[in-house]
Order: sequence, then structure tokens, then C-alpha cells
Amino acid sequence: MTAERRIQQLKERMARLGPLHPGSISQQFNVCGKAHCRCKDRRHPVKHGPYYQLSYVVGGRSTSRFLKREEVGEARRRIKRYQSLKKWMAELVQASVEMARKRGFPAEG
Repeated sequence: MTAERRIQQLKERMARLGPLHPGSISQQFNVCGKAHCRCKDRRHPVKHGPYYQLSYVVGGRSTSRFLKREEVGEARRRIKRYQSLKKWMAELVQASVEMARKRGFPAEG
């Protein structure tokens, strides 16, 4: 496939991506402060949770927030789309460099 065709194909894929989000999701469990809670049972403690936390970096700033259980599926889909975008961007740059090596830098217009 030519570099030009690959660039066009990648741009078309990117245009169809839909909502995306950087980051990763972790599962959290915790122990509360109540003295006689199940989470503090000496023999069989059962921690509270799971709670889901989305952590990400945008503009050089690290952020995290908790997600509702019903938000986790959509958040995972958006993260997957973001990862696809990053992969395709690397391929787009590679194809653009390849094209520049073959053609030089003619003015577009």
C-alpha cells in the first residue's frame, strides 16, 4: 500500500472513532472507620468495594476520579479508542515521513 493511501485510510479511521479518553481504570477496596463493621472482622474481613478509579494525564497534569459502576464499561471503550488513536497517530507519522522521503516537501495547495 502506498504511503498516500495509508495516510488517507488512517484519517478515515480516526474520523469515525467517536468519544475517547486517556487513562486506566483500577479497582479499589477499603476498610471503613466503624468499629464493628464486617470489614474489620478478625477472622473473615470483607472489605468495601469494589470502587473504580480512572487515572489519566492531560496537558501534563495527572488526575483521577471515581467512576460509578455503570460508567466503567463506557470508560473502558473510550480508553480503548484512545489507545487506537495513539497507535494510528504513530502509523500516520511513519507514513508521512516515508512520503516526505520519496517526494521531498512540495508546497500543498
